[in-house]
Parts: sequence; structure tokens; C-alpha cells
Amino acid sequence: MARVNDSLLSNCTSGGCGAKIESEGLARLLAGLSADSGQNLLVGYDASDDAAVYRLDGEYSLVSTVDFFPPMIDDARTFGRIAAANALSDVWAMGGRPILALNLVCFPEAMDKKILADILAGGAEKITEAGAALGGGHSIYDREPKYGLAVTGIVETSKALRNNTPKTGHKLILTKPLGVGIVMAALRAGMADEDAVRRATASMERLNRYACEAMAGFDVSACTDVTGFGLLVHALEMAGDSAAVMLYPDALPFIPEAAGYANEYLLTAAGQRNRNRVEKLISVSRLPFAVQELMFDPQTSGGLLIAVSAREAEELARRITDAGDCSAAIIGEIVPRQGNAPIIFR
Repeated sequence: MARVNDSLLSNCTSGGCGAKIESEGLARLLAGLSADSGQNLLVGYDASDDAAVYRLDGEYSLVSTVDFFPPMIDDARTFGRIAAANALSDVWAMGGRPILALNLVCFPEAMDKKILADILAGGAEKITEAGAALGGGHSIYDREPKYGLAVTGIVETSKALRNNTPKTGHKLILTKPLGVGIVMAALRAGMADEDAVRRATASMERLNRYACEAMAGFDVSACTDVTGFGLLVHALEMAGDSAAVMLYPDALPFIPEAAGYANEYLLTAAGQRNRNRVEKLISVSRLPFAVQELMFDPQTSGGLLIAVSAREAEELARRITDAGDCSAAIIGEIVPRQGNAPIIFR
């Protein structure tokens, strides 16, 4: 069999959460499914939430999620850490705690298996850091490398968080900087600054465990992690049918170089899909182009978007920052829906 190029990026056409199917198309596909959810399935696929929640008894529920994607960076161990951090994040977005992970692997048959070993080692590092157990997994040969996890977590049922239950008046905290998708696009084009790549990589490897743990005891009404659908699509899901999200564009944390890359049109197809989804409902035309693109940018292993009581927002942002998420910032608030606009800008 002919040897394939052992560069991860040269063996895939897209990477990270930018490879996701667009949210609107996915919703149409899922709408046609018919399955018995049962009375114990508290959160299912119909909710567009981060994970499924299944009630075990009167006190606890399981949180179940799965996530995998092609690489966005050539270093195999780094890719493994990022993919694992991203998959584990959905449990924390629901307010839960990961307890078990299973590897999901697609790998070219002719590619050096040492690369796969490094990917798995990186993933195992993050599973260990998360306090979860690695229980095995499944692997197949494929033309493109892909890696991720199926994760099971646990949560007190009364404390499970949803992505679309924000209370009016609550403030919004974003725990990680935007722009990692744009930086990775610049990296593929050979135009990324080393410091920008280092900042993006560190953000993607960072577990959302610490931000989730910081939320304990606070009046949090909704939470989601910002991933491939970008900030604006996730904000759209959070607004739901009755509330609106007011964002503060000047307060958005982002990787500094990403704004410059956006102005040079180093963008992603997934970002354009996110733009197509949101622009049917809101106008972003008065915002600077770079700010628009940062909000559409698909985030791989992005931060948590948290709706918390206004009186507690500054304290929670401080605690999250003290826990190590140094870019955590208050970026908006939940306001009553006026007209048909689910997202507005201050």
C-alpha cells in the first residue's frame, strides 16, 4: 500500500469544529426522526442542547455526549488534547461532571501509527485532568484522521443546566476568547503568527471544568459552550422563542491577531455558514467586519456562555478568571424580546 503523507493537516479538508454540519440543516434532518424518548429522557436531540440528560433516580441524572472531528493542527498530541477537551466540555456545559470516556478513532491505514499513539496519549492526558476514566473505544480505517470521545457524566437533576432557559436581566459571561477558527485558517494558509497559534492552542486545550466548578452556588439560569456554530448561533439558541440576547461588541474577548486575519479574509467555510444562518434573523452590518467575523467564527473547544444573575455576574467572572480562564468577561445580558429580533447589540 502506498504511504500517505504523515502531516495531519495535509490529510484532511477541514478541521476542528469547523467541520460540523450547519445547525439549520442538522435541525431539519433531526426533525424527521421518530424515536421513543421515554419519560426519563429529560433533554434529548430535539432541544439543540449540548448533551442528553437521562434521569437515573430521584436525585441524579446521566449526561451523555459524543464529539469528534478532523485535526486543526499538525502536532498529534496537541490535537488529541484539544479534541478530548472539546468532547468533555459538553458535560460541564450542562453543569455535570464527566465520569467515563470512550475513544472514537478514524485513521488512514497507511499513516504512521505512532501519530495515532500520540493523539490517543494527548486525549488521555485531558481525560485524566477531567477526573474521568478511559474505558476503551472504537477505531476504524478512514481516508482522513478523526478523533474524539463519547463521554458519560453525572449531574444532580435539580442542578442540570440548559442552553435555552435564561432569565431576563441575567448577565452573560464568556469564559474564553473568540477567534481560534480564524487563527487556524491563517495557520493553514501559512500566515499565522507563532504567538497567535500558541494562544489559540492554549485556549482550545483549556478544560471548561474550572469555569463550571466556579459556577457552583451562583444563580445561573442557562449555559452552553461556544463551539462550531460560533457565538451568534449559540446566542440564538440561548434566546429561544421568548427572550433576546443583548451583546456588548466592545466587551468581547478575542485573540488579538484574529481580528487582523479576519480583515485579510483568512476565514472559514463554517464561519460563512454561521453567517448565513444568523443574517436571516438579525443585522450585523453596523458592526466592524472583524467583529462580525469573530462572532461567526467556529470555535473549537470554545468557552462557556453563562447566564447569571446581574448582582453576581462580576463576582462569578472574577472567580472564573482566578481559576485560570483569564479572558472571562461579561459580554451581554438577557432582555425581553421586542419584535422579532432574538439578538441585539448595545
